[in-house]
Amino acid sequence: MQPLDWGIVAAFALYAIGSGLHARRLASRSLEEYFLAGRQLRGWQAGLSMAATQFAADTPLLVTGLIATGGIFALWRLWIYALAFLLLGFLLAPCWRRARVLTDAEFAELRYSAGPAAGLRLLKAFYFGTVFNCAVLAMVLFAVVEVAEPLLHWERWLPAPLFDAVRSAVLAVGVPLAREAGSGDVWTRSASNLVSILAIVGVTSAYSATGGLRAVVRTDVVQLGLMLAGTTAYAFWVVDAAGGLGAITDGVHALYAGGGPGDLDDGQVLAFTPGEARDAGGLVLTVFALQWLVQMNADGTGYLAQRSMACRSDRDATQAAVIFTFTQVVLRSLLWIPIGLGLLVLFPAAPGAGGAGFAAEREATFVRGMVELLPTGWLGLMVAAMLAALASTIDTHLNWGASYWTHDIYARFLCRGWLGREPGDRELVAVARASNIGVLVIALAVMTQLGSIQFAWQLSLLLGAGMGVLLVLRWFWWRINAWGEIAAIGASLLLAPVLLLALPADADAARLLYMAAGSTAAGVGASLLTRAESPERLRAFYARVRPPGFWGPYGGIDARARLWRGLAATGTAALCAFALLTGLGSWLAGSPAPVWTPGRAVWIGGLLLLSAGLLPVWWRLGFGGLRPGRGKP
Repeated sequence: MQPLDWGIVAAFALYAIGSGLHARRLASRSLEEYFLAGRQLRGWQAGLSMAATQFAADTPLLVTGLIATGGIFALWRLWIYALAFLLLGFLLAPCWRRARVLTDAEFAELRYSAGPAAGLRLLKAFYFGTVFNCAVLAMVLFAVVEVAEPLLHWERWLPAPLFDAVRSAVLAVGVPLAREAGSGDVWTRSASNLVSILAIVGVTSAYSATGGLRAVVRTDVVQLGLMLAGTTAYAFWVVDAAGGLGAITDGVHALYAGGGPGDLDDGQVLAFTPGEARDAGGLVLTVFALQWLVQMNADGTGYLAQRSMACRSDRDATQAAVIFTFTQVVLRSLLWIPIGLGLLVLFPAAPGAGGAGFAAEREATFVRGMVELLPTGWLGLMVAAMLAALASTIDTHLNWGASYWTHDIYARFLCRGWLGREPGDRELVAVARASNIGVLVIALAVMTQLGSIQFAWQLSLLLGAGMGVLLVLRWFWWRINAWGEIAAIGASLLLAPVLLLALPADADAARLLYMAAGSTAAGVGASLLTRAESPERLRAFYARVRPPGFWGPYGGIDARARLWRGLAATGTAALCAFALLTGLGSWLAGSPAPVWTPGRAVWIGGLLLLSAGLLPVWWRLGFGGLRPGRGKP
């Protein structure tokens, strides 16, 4: 990297730290200001912040690996989440906002009666705030190593005594932070990677812990712009180096015509639809169709709910989810597809390559392409974009995890429940800032045990798969109670090690379905076998939140009507997004049309027309009854 490249990276770091300092005083007033930005976010701010978080630097590496190991069709495992995001926007985001809670764990004591609700709140604060959150954050920190090692060589830049001290510390711990395969000593590379991790998380923690959600969102919006600009430039250079989009398609045909690396053929690499895709059997298609529901964020639980709760009006909360969906699923995918295919052609794997480590090797080509293809200035922009992507995910998970530790564990159970005292606002904000560091330390420990991003991603899916259906049902059906959620969490914790040991490594689809079926059955069964929530609790909850669905005497026809309207908006908006993505993506990739269509031109044109025709339909369904808000209700 040249001085110009470093200047771009330094400018981003200074802006991020400045955002934290700028928001420091407001964030120090209370937990609501610190974790929810005073509930004053506009829809576009919250939506772009969500998109920046999920733009994370590990995701383009994951996409590159998925294209190499399963073809474009494998990306439907990511795209199908549009259903969950739109369900959140058109049905649940306004409900999260009207609940007026600070965390989704606190929601348990609003939805359910005393007793088991308190235990559920504590369990969720620990499970989601520590176990699940730190596992996901560890995956992001693992991506720091993948990005930093080819680019940041601290052994050349730091004074020798200082770097030797870092290297000695890594040796003393005995856990390498670099792959065994690589140029140079593994412990020297590990020490350099440790400095990179500390530098990135140091900057991120500085503004996240100082300025709270305001600083996180303000920085996220700039980070997203930087990431989109950098990725667009990278896509241009990859396509140019490969000789154009047509040359990339021709190169894929040449490399994979007789069965290429990973036992894929050219049609399987380029396919958007299951007819030509690899391993698109009934089990895989079932998982692809249900994965949006059998996951922890099915109802927005986590940082998506946090952004929804921070919005100033119901319309803003809905807008946030829609902006997030189209940015996340359509826009970024259209940038990553030509990059992933171009890297296959520019850095081809050896014929017959595959097996253990193949996914990680292909993931690494994303950073290799940056180093070898981008000129000075453009490399700095892309490095800054990747660091911004890392920071935008790290800051969210630090802030979100700290909210559980502070509001639920410390304030609710330690201070009020055990010590019998009411903590002050400044005390809680101080605990929140310290909690950022605690979450980070645990995530760093977990990171050292990861082997590849795909493995970590699959593990996080399995941990969350048991909860999704129950999390959605609790909004739509009055009969779900606290014991049902507790049973679903317990079943998922018990089933996870059993499924990992009993099923082979390539049976992740079956694992997810078994996990979802077992945990959902346990949750619904426990709800039906135990006493329902009291009518007083259900009546008060419905009056405050106005959830859609089957609420019997508490909601009546109006609740059911809102459910059907929201589902119709969700379905038509998802079809609009998928048609747009498949149409434009097929054109960019030179993908084949399904065999039942008249031809490629008709297929692509029909998809784009369908997308345009559905736009006014879901807009009217989803926004027809919502008015812009001007602040707190």
